Order: sequence, then structure tokens, then C-alpha cells
Amino acid sequence: MKGYWWMMTGWLFLLAGALGIPAMGATGQPADKEGGMGGIIFFRTQKLPELREYYGERLGCTVWLDQQDCVIFRYANMLFGFCQRDDVRMDGMITFFFNDRAGVDRHYEKFKDLAQSPPKDNPRYRIYHFFATDPEGRTIEFQYFDHPIDWDFERY
Repeated sequence: MKGYWWMMTGWLFLLAGALGIPAMGATGQPADKEGGMGGIIFFRTQKLPELREYYGERLGCTVWLDQQDCVIFRYANMLFGFCQRDDVRMDGMITFFFNDRAGVDRHYEKFKDLAQSPPKDNPRYRIYHFFATDPEGRTIEFQYFDHPIDWDFERY
């Protein structure tokens, strides 16, 4: 389970970057002193047209920037992109989080055909979630934090 913890820690740092939450330096000050504004996580794909439809039409993400062979989506405060390439890398996971269980349940009903199982509680991380797959087989997660969370991302 140690490997899973480190993977989750790495994804938390990537998620923090995508949310625009700056890493803190040793002095307790934001580490991005050069005026950074956030981050984008990119994935290589061979199915860009299908992913445009899946994330845009079915999931409701908006296209933040379209560069023809790369498209960057926005979902609330998260930016992630797909670039058409000859090789595909399937590592990584995109997690969409909601402020209540009902949000997870709504998305389960919408993606039931692609879900690995119904939503469930995960007491270890104190979340309610389910996993599904996109058209290329990449894992996506829909989750609710079942404990108080600081949602004021502007403070960081």
C-alpha cells in the first residue's frame, strides 16, 4: 500500500497545480514567486475526436483552448488537455470532485455504463467515489470529500 500512498501524494501535487494552489516553500511563502497562475495536466491520445465528445458533450467540460491537435478542457477550477500523438500513455487519473454526495450520484447515473462499480464510501481517505473509464480506457474518478475541506482556493 505504500506505493499507492506515494502515487496519491503525487496526484495531489498535480491536482494542486491544476487548481492553482501554489506549493509552499521552506519559508511558508508561496513557491511560485514568478507570477505563476496554475497548471495543466496533459495526456497523449490517439482518440482526440472521441475525447472531445466525451469530455465536452457528455461530461460537460468546456474547451478552454483548442490548438487543433491539442485541446485543453476546463471543469470548474481544473485544466487538463489531450494531444493527438502516435503513442498513448495511460498512466494517470483525472478526478472530478463535488461538494456533495448527490453530485457523485448524478454522475454515476450519467456514466453508469462506463463505471467500474457503484459509488461507495472509502473510509481510509474519507471520500465517497466511483471510478469509470474514458473512451481510450483512461481511469477517471468522481468523488466527494466526506469531511470538511477548505474550498477557498484563492487564499493559497
